Amino acid sequence: MSSMFRTNSTDDSNNSNVVEVGDCRDPATEYNSADSIPVNNADIDFVESGAGYPSTSTASSSKSRKKTSGALSRSARRIQRELAEMANDRSSMYSAGLKDDNLYEWDCVILGPADTVYEGGTFFLDLRLSHNYPFVPPKVAFRTRIYHCNVNSHGAICVDILRHNWSPALTIAKVLISICSLLADCNPMDPLDYRIGKQYLKDRENHDKTARLWTKTFASCSNVTE
Repeated sequence: MSSMFRTNSTDDSNNSNVVEVGDCRDPATEYNSADSIPVNNADIDFVESGAGYPSTSTASSSKSRKKTSGALSRSARRIQRELAEMANDRSSMYSAGLKDDNLYEWDCVILGPADTVYEGGTFFLDLRLSHNYPFVPPKVAFRTRIYHCNVNSHGAICVDILRHNWSPALTIAKVLISICSLLADCNPMDPLDYRIGKQYLKDRENHDKTARLWTKTFASCSNVTE
């Protein structure tokens, strides 16, 4: 994992930033690449006199390019600020860093919370940002397999702040804290994997046994791979 650094935030005050799991009855099974802003690359037209003045469409294209450049700069500045804040933070809950020095692609690690079936696990996640960030939520998915009713087989996560409850005031750190909270307190009443959710409610003992086995098999230090 390139450019990885540890960040920290174990203070209980962060829990106020954690948002409860929301409605995921029609979840995406996997995420796509970060959205990009289209640019109108219209060719320059010239007036019949040959004076060489650009047409109205050309002027519009130029404004569009400037607007796009400004949006990219704003998102980049916001991401750089969050990166610096996380570097100065200290937590044993998660780690995050750029992937190949790309501001819009992150590698993240979440440690299984203590006193849960995920304790002792090291879970890798991919996080991708749109060039419209922070007005568009990050796309986050588990790379490490996990037995959890709010995570499907593709790694997609059912958390409402990654969908309809996203706000530009939220940050990458708050998203990771929210996912840590999800591991400690799942929502079987609104599962992404209905089979696991049903087992959690009807047969908790075997659910927990399977979740611990998956954690040991796929997320333990001796078996985990990036």
